[in-house]
Amino acid sequence: QVQLMESGGGSAQTGGSLRLSCAASAYRGSRNCMGWFRQAPGKEREGVAVINRDGSTTYTDSVKGRFTISQDNTKNTLYLQMDNLEPEDTGTYYCAAHGFMNPMICRPSVSSTWINSGTWGQGTQVTVSS
Repeated sequence: QVQLMESGGGSAQTGGSLRLSCAASAYRGSRNCMGWFRQAPGKEREGVAVINRDGSTTYTDSVKGRFTISQDNTKNTLYLQMDNLEPEDTGTYYCAAHGFMNPMICRPSVSSTWINSGTWGQGTQVTVSS
């Protein structure tokens, strides 16, 4: 089973930038769809962005134009470049993966596929101050 380890969280001011990384292990087929999710205190976990094995990406509306998801297959690493950060971006960010490439399933939403078939990292904290 794939293992995921996030890094790169920290603190930033409004308008600042952070870059998250997610190192992945194990069989590539178990992570055909990889994504970033986040959970703010007292709120439900929400999807941020996903990238399919074919390189296609999908973002939740609140981060479009500010965040960029990418992957380096030579390093088995997923990234999330976060620019123009806002206090509302504060939360614990999780890397996740599942094996389904179907674009209707590989989406940035906490679906049954992510819950039942996904592998999740431990999370990394991002704090944005105004």
